[in-house]
Formats: sequence, structure tokens, C-alpha cells
Amino acid sequence: MSLIFHPNMLRAYFICGTQDVPDYQLDAIVSEAIKAGITAFQYRDKGNSRLSSEQRLDLGQTLREKCRAVGIPFIVDDDIELAKALDADGIHVGQSDQRVEQVIAEVGDRMFVGLSCSTLAEVDQANLLDGIAYLGSGPVFPTQSKADADPVIGLDGLTDLVDDSKVPIVAIGGITEANLKQVAQTGAAGVSVISMLTQSSDMDQTVQRMLAAFPEDESYKLSE
Repeated sequence: MSLIFHPNMLRAYFICGTQDVPDYQLDAIVSEAIKAGITAFQYRDKGNSRLSSEQRLDLGQTLREKCRAVGIPFIVDDDIELAKALDADGIHVGQSDQRVEQVIAEVGDRMFVGLSCSTLAEVDQANLLDGIAYLGSGPVFPTQSKADADPVIGLDGLTDLVDDSKVPIVAIGGITEANLKQVAQTGAAGVSVISMLTQSSDMDQTVQRMLAAFPEDESYKLSE
């Protein structure tokens, strides 16, 4: 049974695929991140992925079971069929991916939906829709993790989006341990990161600093 979304899931949100790590290391790195205490994992295997469709499914099943074992959400990026096949807890879509209305209609109550929004106009449009659980907004700072990243919005831009959004926002793009506190001050519910964890020399410490910057909000009752 899929997990029900709550904003505390966004506190330490890890995004990763085979394109982000050395060969055959994704399973080990995600396992390490789960052990360190991440609050969500997004399986984003695309671009210059090294996997065939069958391999992507097999690895996804392994990672999905590891997330399920510890009760953190397993989210698939921009692939409804893969998300369904893996019984994902959530799916994340971008502005240039499949229309979010179609995704919401297709997944129904089966999984929660996250949407990328980097402008006030995009947030305003998202506010008109039912069925979006959270927004991913950024890049807050310059990032090398996505070749097609949107223009940098900065801390002020992120604050504006947080203030405008009806749903929680997780910040993305150029997040480091040094700027976690600044990002938290915008009102974002958490941060979603790739290289901050894949390149960390001490993943336990890095995740703990993420969690410390975004304390658990006790006003949200965790779903069983």
C-alpha cells in the first residue's frame, strides 16, 4: 500500500539515477542514504542512463523495496508506466513532461503527485489544480546536476514561490550544507538534492544537517 503524502517527507529528499553515480553504485549509494536518514527518494534515471528498460525496472524494484522497508516514500520521475509497475508512492513531473492534469487523472489515489514550478505564473496555475501534493522549485542556486535547468531563482525568488503556493515546496538546485539555513528561512519544507549526497564525504553527517535545518513539523500527523 502506498504511503500518504505529508510535508515532513520533503525535509531530506534525495534524487538519483545511474547517470549521477559511478557504474553499478546506485543501489549502494541509495542504501547508504536511506541508512543515513533521508525522508524521501526519487528514482530519476534518465538522460545518459546506462540501463535498459528491463534493468531500470529491476533496479527500481530493489530500491522501492528498500524504501518500503523503512517507511520512506519511493517517487518516480516523469514515467507513469514505470511508477505503476513499481507501485511507487509518488510521481514527480516537470513543466515540459506529460501534462500534470493527465498524470493526476491517470494515477488517481494510487500515488501522490509532485510538480516542478520555477515561476509565480507556474505556481498560480498549480494552485488551480486539485491533486498536487507538493511543488519542487528552483534552481535556487547554480547547479551542474541538470543540463536543462531553469534560470536561477535565488532565495528571494524561492520565498515568493513559497508565499504564493497552496502546497508545500521543496527547494532544489545548488543546495549545499553551507546554504541549508538560508533555504530553510524561505519557508520551504525541505530540500531535494543530488550531488550534495552523491559527492558527500560523510553522508550521515550531511543528512543530519539537512534534518536539523528542517525540523520535523509536529503539526502534521504522520500517516500509518
